Amino acid sequence: MENEDKNKYKMLFLGLFMDLVGLVSFIVPGLGESIDFVWAPISSFILVKMYKGNVGKVGAIVNFIEEISPGLDVIPTFTLTWAYTYYYSKRKL
Repeated sequence: MENEDKNKYKMLFLGLFMDLVGLVSFIVPGLGESIDFVWAPISSFILVKMYKGNVGKVGAIVNFIEEISPGLDVIPTFTLTWAYTYYYSKRKL
């Protein structure tokens, strides 16, 4: 159980870092959106490797759309995928 918790928080910190990297495009006015064209497929690939199965695939698609669309970089897709994986998907409705 302890190892599972350690891995869970490792994934959280990695996801937070990846979300922060996605915000870097806001630092460079004018170049930001062109940076996103490069970052969108890279971050989507990383997300699909971090989360296996349908969660990773759907998360990667949402992440790609979020990164490629102007102004949506503020959505923390990696962190939301983590929250879904470790909390919402395990809750019984």
